[in-house]
Amino acid sequence: MEKRCGRELFMKKISFIHAADLHLDSPMVGLKHLPTNIFMRVKESTFTALKQITSTAIYQHVDFVILAGDLFDGEDRSLRAQSRFRSEMLKLAEKGIPVYIIHGNHDHLNGSWVHLDMPSNVHIFKSEVETKVLHTKNGEIIHLYGFSYPTRHVFDRKINDYIKKEGADFHIGILHGNESAGVEHDNYAPFTVNDLLRKDFDYWALGHIHKRAILSNYPPIIYPGNIQGRNKKESGSKGIYHVTLSEHDTKMNFLETADIIWEEVVVDASSARSFHELLLLCQTTIKSVRKDLKATLLSLVLKNIQLDDAREKRSVDSELLELLQEDEKDEESFVWVVDLTIVVSQQIDKEQMKRDANFYAELFETIDHFDDVEQSLAPLYGHQLGRKYLVHLTVEEQKELVGKAEKLLIQLLYQS
Repeated sequence: MEKRCGRELFMKKISFIHAADLHLDSPMVGLKHLPTNIFMRVKESTFTALKQITSTAIYQHVDFVILAGDLFDGEDRSLRAQSRFRSEMLKLAEKGIPVYIIHGNHDHLNGSWVHLDMPSNVHIFKSEVETKVLHTKNGEIIHLYGFSYPTRHVFDRKINDYIKKEGADFHIGILHGNESAGVEHDNYAPFTVNDLLRKDFDYWALGHIHKRAILSNYPPIIYPGNIQGRNKKESGSKGIYHVTLSEHDTKMNFLETADIIWEEVVVDASSARSFHELLLLCQTTIKSVRKDLKATLLSLVLKNIQLDDAREKRSVDSELLELLQEDEKDEESFVWVVDLTIVVSQQIDKEQMKRDANFYAELFETIDHFDDVEQSLAPLYGHQLGRKYLVHLTVEEQKELVGKAEKLLIQLLYQS
């Protein structure tokens, strides 16, 4: 991969952006209650993150960009999302930067939408695994392998169709799917790390899992995660990888793209002896998580509240959240508390409660053997909007939901 010119030694090298799971124009379910200006910024956040991708690609003078599936949030691909995406692709076209795209389970090829043609620098993989060839400006030859989902559900081991073709300096696989060892996601286009290693590619650009993960360093097998968190489960920094590949070295730099960051903070409030002190403690916490030029949606958990005054206790439940939100409405780098949880400091002895009253024994017995979560949620999933936006809960998520319901019920009964 090296060639000599006079005394200088030239080594073939490429650089590119790897991004996935853009989910452009995501409806941001459950956030419409936010103040208008904040909600509009949240709604715009996926497009803001997209602009970060293109501006970074241009600034870094990359050879190409990879988008590894789920560019659009739904199979109907709104014209607004397509138009905004096309505008960003045109910016890359002006700089001579090609873009290689696979579509995933959310934006599969069998959806129904009004098509907008993309500029000629955009290369979209078809429904069967194919190889696209790129000749860079510096003379490197790259083979890129991938496929787009023909329908929403692809459970076949498509990895078997990735066949290395000789004649390139670099070989890059693009795959939107789930590692078979994973248990938290539907097993779309399943693979194992060993499957990918056996292909002898130089890089694997993965998509589908929204949490950033490096499955292998040699060669790199990377989930960059999604570019913008959309709920409290997608917390922390979100972004893309700027990758530089050469014969002897690989550099992978993670770059943040999210405009809105989801965070959760647990606060020990035992030091606060009055409502005013508790308010100051919460405001200090908000100040500590504020980020320059970015906004934060915060889940705040308060533990060990020990206020003696009954009126102040009631104010915690009725007014604390409103006061914390009041100062943030006009902040550019706002920290908006979307969820305030008060953890009751009393230790509730379930066994003692069972002994105290048969009612509690029957209640806990019912909870322990409750297995009709899906039936209980059926009205939500049967609703027109529910069918469109809600995803089905995993077994672990169902258990978590039942556990939260139990804690809430016990707290309410204990306080009554």
